[in-house]
Amino acid sequence: MIALAVTTSWYMMLAAALFSIGVAGVLMRRNALVMFMSIELMLNSVNLTFVAVGSDLGLIEGHVAALFVIVVAAAEVTVGLAIIVAVFRKRASADADQLAELRG
Repeated sequence: MIALAVTTSWYMMLAAALFSIGVAGVLMRRNALVMFMSIELMLNSVNLTFVAVGSDLGLIEGHVAALFVIVVAAAEVTVGLAIIVAVFRKRASADADQLAELRG
């Protein structure tokens, strides 16, 4: 049986695929919640890249950078979801096109 070694390039290809799915989700979907989930998917793909490269080089900086991205993503989700819930209560829709009409 031939065993395939998982190298850093495998993680990079997976991260690129996840990032592409996230970009497609942001560009194609109009629901604000789906757009936030797609942004989170893109941030997690960047985390995967940081951790893979850090592990490959034997450095801790990749893990530290991923930790900072997780903290920023948690803050972004907290504020973003609070805004979406407030708008949803007023308009009963989370459509991004309707949110653009809120500009005064």
